[in-house]
Amino acid sequence: MACIIVTGGLGFIGSNFLNIFVPLNSNHQFINLDKVTYAANPHNLRSIEHLPNYSFEVVDIASYDRVIQIFQEYDPDIIIHFAAESHVDRSIHGPAEFIKSNIIGTFNLLEACRTYWDPYYGKHFHHVSTDEVYGSLGTTGMFSESSPYNPSSPYSASKASSDHLVRAYFHTYGIPITITNCSNNYGPYQFPEKLIPLMILNAIRGKKLPVYGVGSNVRDWLYVEDHCRAIWSVIEKGRIGETYNVGGNNEWKNIDIVNLICDILAEELNQPPQEFKKLVTFVEDRPGHDFRYAIDSTKIQDEIGWKPKETFETGLRKTVRWYLENMKEGTL
Repeated sequence: MACIIVTGGLGFIGSNFLNIFVPLNSNHQFINLDKVTYAANPHNLRSIEHLPNYSFEVVDIASYDRVIQIFQEYDPDIIIHFAAESHVDRSIHGPAEFIKSNIIGTFNLLEACRTYWDPYYGKHFHHVSTDEVYGSLGTTGMFSESSPYNPSSPYSASKASSDHLVRAYFHTYGIPITITNCSNNYGPYQFPEKLIPLMILNAIRGKKLPVYGVGSNVRDWLYVEDHCRAIWSVIEKGRIGETYNVGGNNEWKNIDIVNLICDILAEELNQPPQEFKKLVTFVEDRPGHDFRYAIDSTKIQDEIGWKPKETFETGLRKTVRWYLENMKEGTL
């Protein structure tokens, strides 16, 4: 039986992870640490909060003393570190919180591991990161695990810094770590400041659909449940000290995504697609907006055998239906 600490478990990816793996692993104890920010939603975990192998603690990982208390109380074997400020626009307007949470928070967790994990045998620190640390691509090419770091925003710079800290603690102190850098996630439970849920909810409510520039920026999209299974696979079978890139093999222009959302909503609600597409509004591009991301997932596929199950079209339809159902239930 392992004690697994999951940071940021009330957030988007963390809550999906817990909803999948807590019920599947009754022999493991899962401790969710979350400071309950604006993007956290306790409703996300209502289906598992009663389970005996799940516990929740209000914790700001930027507080070293609080992190140490948790280590003393639970003596964790595995840390799965999701917790992060992750919205690029917010990082541009207020970078301080990103430095505090993403860098200092990661440092505090690593220091707690260094202090309390003796010996390191049987321990594992998994760090969840982003493809944005690599910067921007042109019209061709893909990011691999050996791509140089070239972050463009305070958010991506803070994640790049945390990646480097995690690797440094492996090389300097021998802490058993793995890292995953993923492409853009989408799916249930995502806070509606991000592109896909924002467009879904705005369209349903008849509000404008703001698209940066002319909508030509390209992202590789990964269904969140596919991402969660990739993380679990790396924890089970990944090589200690290694980084694995996780992509969905789904490159889409932003404007094409918005149009597809409109088409799916039109089908689901039995309305003309133009009723939604007329809401598209092009707005001034944000500073330092990376043009294109694309992930090469060859390493994780070859070494571990993970592949995404969802296409973008199937995952997006599931996502639209989830938001429609939860709007009816009043949980959004």
